[in-house]
Amino acid sequence: MGTSVQVTPLCGVYNENPLSYLISIDGFNFLVDCGWNDHFDPSLLQPLSRVASTIDAVLLSHPDTLHLGALPYAMKQLGLSAPVYATEPVFRLGLLTMYDHYLSRKQVSEFDLFTLDDIDSTFQNVTRLTYSQNHHFSGKGEGIVISPHVAGHLLGGTIWKISKDGEDVIYAVDFNHRKEKHLNGTVLESFVRPAVLITDAYNALNNQLPTKQRERGFIDAIKKTVEAGGNVLIPVDTAGRVLELVLILEESPLNCPIYFLTYVASSTIDYVKSFLEWMSDNIAKSFEHTRDNAFLLKHVSLLINKSDLDNAPAGPKVVLASMASLEGGFAHDIFVEWATDTKNLILFTERGQFATLARMLQADPPPKAVKVTMSKRIPLVGEELLAYEEEQNRIKKEEAMKASIIKEEELKVVHASDNVGDPMVIDASNTQTSQEAAVSHGGRYRDVLIDGFVPPPNCAAPMFPFYENASEWDDFGEVINPDDYVIKDDDMDQGALPFVSNMDGKLDEGPASLILDMKPSKVVSTELTVQVKCSLIYMDFEGRADSRAIKSILAHVAPLKLVLVRGSAEATEHLKQHCLKNVCPQVYAPQIEETIDVTSDLCAYKVQLSEKLMSNVLFKKLGDHEIAWIDAEVGETENGMLSLLPLSTSAPPHKSVLVGDLKLADFKQFLSSKGVQVEFAGGALRCGEYVTLRKAGDASQKGGLSGTQQIVLEGPLCEDYYKIRDYLYSQFYLL
Repeated sequence: MGTSVQVTPLCGVYNENPLSYLISIDGFNFLVDCGWNDHFDPSLLQPLSRVASTIDAVLLSHPDTLHLGALPYAMKQLGLSAPVYATEPVFRLGLLTMYDHYLSRKQVSEFDLFTLDDIDSTFQNVTRLTYSQNHHFSGKGEGIVISPHVAGHLLGGTIWKISKDGEDVIYAVDFNHRKEKHLNGTVLESFVRPAVLITDAYNALNNQLPTKQRERGFIDAIKKTVEAGGNVLIPVDTAGRVLELVLILEESPLNCPIYFLTYVASSTIDYVKSFLEWMSDNIAKSFEHTRDNAFLLKHVSLLINKSDLDNAPAGPKVVLASMASLEGGFAHDIFVEWATDTKNLILFTERGQFATLARMLQADPPPKAVKVTMSKRIPLVGEELLAYEEEQNRIKKEEAMKASIIKEEELKVVHASDNVGDPMVIDASNTQTSQEAAVSHGGRYRDVLIDGFVPPPNCAAPMFPFYENASEWDDFGEVINPDDYVIKDDDMDQGALPFVSNMDGKLDEGPASLILDMKPSKVVSTELTVQVKCSLIYMDFEGRADSRAIKSILAHVAPLKLVLVRGSAEATEHLKQHCLKNVCPQVYAPQIEETIDVTSDLCAYKVQLSEKLMSNVLFKKLGDHEIAWIDAEVGETENGMLSLLPLSTSAPPHKSVLVGDLKLADFKQFLSSKGVQVEFAGGALRCGEYVTLRKAGDASQKGGLSGTQQIVLEGPLCEDYYKIRDYLYSQFYLL
């Protein structure tokens, strides 16, 4: 049987919800992506909660909330405890994204789904891999190999390749074929004929303008607004597509200040400066030759507090602020302030998440009125502060009382389990007095040493309990555990801290004050009706392949089986019908929690090659591999495993096998280099005066299945015929 593969969507099919999918390979369960939306709606995670405890490994593809936003909550509340795998940028930028979302929410609500500590503990479980690095599993996942590859959508964005027994499962969502300022295009086209390809239909109905035309329109729209005296707000993500926009603005400076405003803006750019090897070839080469770092920003200022923006010089300005959905963050507050001015512009560079304010604004052009909630956190004063302090004191007393009772119970258990007898007798009559003394001391309990050591009947004198710590010894002394003396990377890595120093060497004051400020506070919310009079423009800078590119790439990859996930129902059905006709005959679009079996139809067996057989095999090099023809008979080893053994009789003759793929265009150049006059004529190669070479049969039939393809050499048996035949054979490996 082939490798068993099952796919179960947990979120994100037939809609544009976050991405989360369960892929089972021979019983080993992968959770691929663990996304959430900007509403942080727990109901979306119900399917995940039912399988979280069975997951063996988590693979993250991109560093935004749609791909990893639910990970801290799932680790804290849903019982997810599997190791996590991601690239270094996905790990770092994903961490900052979650910090930014938490701080944005905490500033305007009593957000309690997860904390900063939960985020830290979650990302400590992440194993970082580089592109094309193979990671081999052991134990339950023995034989499974995973490797990340370039997706081209976000920095560090990943196409995951999961392999076992020679069969590949490719998870490729949100890929981009275009090369951009800071990213190379995807390598998805390098995978040919995988057993299973899982991809999305998000852009199956959308086509994009050329890159230069879009960038020119982007800058022109901003210049037009600024020259008219207006401000431009660009709602962005925390550390994803905003990096491309920053470079576009950096390379096309405007006659006005440009600000990048998030709670972690300076930390984001500091990290990105060290990720040049993950970026486009142009950025890497520029740094190699001139030591010029593209993210040493000269025209874009980094802000981490809205008060800094409020105190900026008056006049037109461009602000990139999180969050792109306008459901929270600085972008939400700036929108409320700027939306009523007809001179201003709100420039969307990505489709808003479903049922968000951004999506609502993109659906209907202004003028219109929208209802928004404005919230802010204010300190408690007066009676509210007194009531809060009394409640906190009551809670502290209850916790102290519980701790004291637990200690007493532990002492009783220890004394009762002592076989020799209790060497310390405590006068019970003093317990109440001791507790009263402890409570009277500032409301806090303190350990009280009570005199009264009385020897037990079978003991000569009072004695303290003694516990011997036995150590192991060998010929060199005491045996030690080297891990006890290793300083963990997380302890040394200052980057793991939520907020590093900014360019001026100062602490990010906005976020730091939010964390360190322990003053009692409350959230005050008001409902507002905003008259939207400003201009609204949407330009596609999402960095995803469009409909034409998706269809072309899928036809080239030609998977044996195709699974379609995230995308509207219309887009999913459109791409499904297209792929059934032009890509492969087995296309699936499952519903939420619908498990589909995409096990390969091929029968694969593991066999052991005996040493006697291998000693007589002659290998020939084919690219990065070596191939050989083997004549053998099947036997069994002592362990019952199948084994190939040498034939007991002489091997029968076999037809010659030509291994390779001839491309007529390449062969034409080869013949020309050998002095043969050659040209294309009617889809065939006319070689010299008499000989014609053509391909017969269809190598790319429906479904990408290999048809019967032959190379036909026609012409009279002359010197040119035999010479060209020899040249033809030289392009193949003969077995």
